[in-house]
Amino acid sequence: MLRLDELSRTYLHEGEYTVSAPVVSSSSSTELRPDVAGLISKPRAQVLVIGGGINGIATFRDLALQGVDVILVERSDYCSGASAASSHMIHGGVRYLENGEFRLVRESVQERNRLLRLAPHYVKPLPTTIPIFSTFSGIVSAPLRFLTHKQGKPKERGALLIKLGLLGYDSFSRDGGSVPRHQFAGRKKSLDKLPQLRPDVKYTATYFDAAVENPERLALDLVEDARAVGPNARSANYVEAIGVSGDEVLLRDTVSGREFSIAADAVVNTTGPWTDLTNEALGMPSTFMGGTKGSHIVLDNPALYKACAGGEVFFENNDGRIVLIYPLNGRVLVGTTDLEADITQPAVCTEEEVDYFFKLVSHVFPRIPVDRSQIVYRYSGIRPLPKHDDTAPGFVSRDYRIEPSRLGGTKVPMLSLVGGKWTTFRALSEHLANETLELIGRTRSVSTEKLAIGGGVGFPTTTQATDTWVSAHASDVGAERARALLARYGTKADKVIDAVSAADDDKQLVSVAGFSAAEIAYLVENEFVVHLTDLVLRRTILAFVGDLDQAAFDELSSVVSDALGWSAEQLADERAAAVRDLALFHGLELQAAQAPTVAAAVTD
Repeated sequence: MLRLDELSRTYLHEGEYTVSAPVVSSSSSTELRPDVAGLISKPRAQVLVIGGGINGIATFRDLALQGVDVILVERSDYCSGASAASSHMIHGGVRYLENGEFRLVRESVQERNRLLRLAPHYVKPLPTTIPIFSTFSGIVSAPLRFLTHKQGKPKERGALLIKLGLLGYDSFSRDGGSVPRHQFAGRKKSLDKLPQLRPDVKYTATYFDAAVENPERLALDLVEDARAVGPNARSANYVEAIGVSGDEVLLRDTVSGREFSIAADAVVNTTGPWTDLTNEALGMPSTFMGGTKGSHIVLDNPALYKACAGGEVFFENNDGRIVLIYPLNGRVLVGTTDLEADITQPAVCTEEEVDYFFKLVSHVFPRIPVDRSQIVYRYSGIRPLPKHDDTAPGFVSRDYRIEPSRLGGTKVPMLSLVGGKWTTFRALSEHLANETLELIGRTRSVSTEKLAIGGGVGFPTTTQATDTWVSAHASDVGAERARALLARYGTKADKVIDAVSAADDDKQLVSVAGFSAAEIAYLVENEFVVHLTDLVLRRTILAFVGDLDQAAFDELSSVVSDALGWSAEQLADERAAAVRDLALFHGLELQAAQAPTVAAAVTD
């Protein structure tokens, strides 16, 4: 694994925002990508959104739907920074009640219910169980923490405190709630349901939240929704904001090194944890941010997967950190940490954090062994939290606010987003879009409250409807594959099926079950793939679930290379960069040198 002390301070990984000397892709060419050429050919827009995480993307979509001439730029790949390091949860945040963040919890619960309807292809109900080992624990410390956010030693919550919290949590779902209310169970029923739990468990409390199975693809759906509106919505990944030129924003295409300026009536900074760095580059230094680092590991542990009984185990540890253990995409996700972070340094999941996660698992499932050999993926990111001085990390507000300013030295209005989380992206983007519309003298014409997202449009939500959809496409790719593609892309599987059916050769990949070369080529050619890591980390979940072994990496490299027309040198550079990133940030050990048989196939 690549060591941190081998890393240059100017190293740029997916989503890390720095302003430095030109960083030109190793696979650059003199020919501009169409998305970049489109920006240069019309270097003016009403709104420029900088930062393509979930909140920037959602704001881009909202503004596009209002008919605004809007541009989105992202310095890395879409949804590759903080948004790619989430716990994959769409949740109200029951613990935020103790922080007094009632508005945020109410909005989060409502948005959770809404996303279950608007994005049913990726957002699924998640039964969540809290194991409880005492009746009255936390009764004294919790009020102190609520009042001061500093005092009161963290302790595991007892049954009484959890009951009060869940009663309040349920109350926020009354208006249009779409999940069942919470239930308490005693020791016997708890162990009947979850027999691997610690035998001294006294109660369990089960409530429903939701999981987003493939957050990066959901974000990509939003990008495509926006661009489908028309030519008023333009975007480009791997384009960074590096400064101000007059009253315009100076941008750089990191693939070609080309610099150009965009004039806008308003600028919106949605670069998450890197908001202050972006503002500094744009001549408006700020000290808004103070994010904390959160890490996760993904385990291939069938016993632990079975022990979760199809739901999440969720609790607050004695150190005040939130613990989650739940089955996801056939594996078990374990998280998370909440540590002070240096935004100028790459966020990686450390060995100390791994040890901590193993202790958490043994705390609730003591009879299930876990070890490093079971880790198929690890990741870490910095939350876009506000500056919090001496407030304990767990008590830093998860709410968001919008800070107005001016583009450095000009009269161009600028808005900076501080905070925000996955669950509330739709409501947040509506709020941010409304303030932006006011700046440019426009009013809202379209609501997103009932607007389905991407492959969620017309997605079948019953067994009968699913069977009908599969039957309608079985003649093209077979029933089994049609069903798999529907699960993978929602109703956007229509386009994938059309593409693979029309391909000259739809041969299945040898090393990657369930994928064909034609399907991968479709993703590369139609979903803004620039680098090899875009495919393996975000257009698919192959790395996340541990299916990216050396053979798969070699075969996928060849398909991507063919689709993008890379030279042998470009392919070698891309493989080397991907191997470095995957090792450092995700704990995946692969070889950059290409196997001779695969290399021959690529050059033939």
